[in-house]
Amino acid sequence: MIKTDRILDAKGLACPMPIVRTKKAMKDLEPGQVIEVQATDKGSLADMKAWAKSSGNQYLGSSEEGNVLKHYLRKADESEGKDEVHFPHTLANSELQKQLSRDDVIVLDVREPAEYAFGHIEGAVSIPLGELEERAGELDSEKEIFVICRTGNRSDFAVKQLTEKGFSRVKNAVEGMSQWEGPTEQNNA
Repeated sequence: MIKTDRILDAKGLACPMPIVRTKKAMKDLEPGQVIEVQATDKGSLADMKAWAKSSGNQYLGSSEEGNVLKHYLRKADESEGKDEVHFPHTLANSELQKQLSRDDVIVLDVREPAEYAFGHIEGAVSIPLGELEERAGELDSEKEIFVICRTGNRSDFAVKQLTEKGFSRVKNAVEGMSQWEGPTEQNNA
């Protein structure tokens, strides 16, 4: 049994709310204290890992009980922490829509498979954020890559990961699929 200093109930919340609530709760912890975040959003697994890495806090691990994911994070002290920085290269959905006719672009959708199945940009490549580290080699680094998720948070983590892997032509579609007004396709047969 893991000793925690606080339990945060984020069950029933979708991205980005588990992260938003976790950020807020972490402010009330002392350095070294551990929080257990309970979530039902499957995407929260990759989100928690990526957020901890970008914020300087320590991701300890996750476990699953039924349909509830329990994420354990340790608050960093001031010497370990770092200010969270958002990726500077972004584009709005209207600009992304204009770019779709180009041959030298990839739209990378980093949402979970179920989210992708029920509506995605035509031709988008589906690689969930949690798989990106191991599957980045499937992407053509010579092409410009526009990364999208539901709200712009997971895609922000994804563009940072790709940049660390040497991809130089990446942009975050900050408005995400929740605000996408262009055509979509489904493959939920």
